[in-house]
Amino acid sequence: MDSEERLAVFLDYENLALGAREHLGGMTFDFGPIADALAVRGRVVVRRAYADWSYFDEDRRSLTRHQVELIEMPQRMGASRKNAADIKMVVDAIEMAFERDYISTFVMCTGDSDFSPLVHKLRELNKRVIGVGVEKSTSRLLPPACDEFLFYDRLEGVEVPEPTPARRAEAAPATRRETRLKAAPDPAPTPETLDEDESDEEIADDTTALDVLVAQTLAGLQSSTSATVTASVLKRTLLRKDPTFSESDHGYRTFGEVLRNLAERGIVELGTGPAAGDPEVSLPERDEREDAFALVAAVVSESDGPSALSGLKNHLRKRRPDFSEKALGYRNFLQFCRAAAEAGAVTLRWDDDTEDYLVST
Repeated sequence: MDSEERLAVFLDYENLALGAREHLGGMTFDFGPIADALAVRGRVVVRRAYADWSYFDEDRRSLTRHQVELIEMPQRMGASRKNAADIKMVVDAIEMAFERDYISTFVMCTGDSDFSPLVHKLRELNKRVIGVGVEKSTSRLLPPACDEFLFYDRLEGVEVPEPTPARRAEAAPATRRETRLKAAPDPAPTPETLDEDESDEEIADDTTALDVLVAQTLAGLQSSTSATVTASVLKRTLLRKDPTFSESDHGYRTFGEVLRNLAERGIVELGTGPAAGDPEVSLPERDEREDAFALVAAVVSESDGPSALSGLKNHLRKRRPDFSEKALGYRNFLQFCRAAAEAGAVTLRWDDDTEDYLVST
């Protein structure tokens, strides 16, 4: 535990929230993907967000669920307080750098180049600095100043909406005939209409969710460190992501039993670790891009007719829980499918009836 990196996270919330809203298709900023990305890099001991929270009433509820301390910097009428939150954030970071030696890494969540002098000073004090920002609202000067910079829109779990023919059509007013032809909502299913195999499907979904969680966490650890990943490190990282995680909730007695089950199904590989009962864990080596194209082609070919893009990613992860289009260099799943189509693995077309892209072989 003493060798763990200890992280302090500071969020320039207005910069992040407005950046996401303006440059990521109007989406609401979510701290969750940042928390998951940092969980594989160390133990977060401080989380603070700075803003005038009267402008972000809904956002503060989400941040509170992620245990983020909200620092209130109200914009008073008749006073120039444009940089009040930034100044408070800088003062707190410098104070923490001097007073809390155990904090080894500072995470500055902002795209504002005004924080570059702070980054330089923290590095002079032998602190590691990780930056996080929305790509299109991040100054070019800030990323080179940091030891590592994460673009928010490239993080696993951030689904940036892309303009589609349906979204462009939403702006056009509907005719009276179109309004009349809108389908009525389907009636709620009665107990008699429920599938008798629903419980089996729930168990399968739970198994898939555990497979994806372990595989994605392991992929993040392997990409962020050159050291080997052991079962104990993997379990500790899972607990950072979700402190309530327990293998017993998924029907296993020990975490080692989870890993053995995953190894038997080819999802992970186990090797001799530094101590008995603590094996090394790794993902199988693959020709990533070509293998991913072959995977999507195989999954689509097994379905009855074309597959809707909106649900295809879940089907891929049932076959390959570690699948991530972002790890392959694509910004979102649609971009990955377009690349697969260009490579000739699948065909991709827009369907007006379903208002979704259809993928076929």
